[in-house]
Amino acid sequence: MHNKRHHPLKYELATGVRNGKTYPQWQIEVTGGGRVWYLYDLNALTCWVTKATTGHPRQTD
Repeated sequence: MHNKRHHPLKYELATGVRNGKTYPQWQIEVTGGGRVWYLYDLNALTCWVTKATTGHPRQTD
């Protein structure tokens, strides 16, 4: 799913590492400021939450 509130992160935040493997990192905009970031393993159909905030994460500014 790729829409206005659910999309891949960009630039240096576009990927993250888990157990030595690199995965795409996505963001869900839960509220005006709240965000959930997660790594997505398409092959295993698994995701890992990397950040959940109630305020806007400044890294994406």
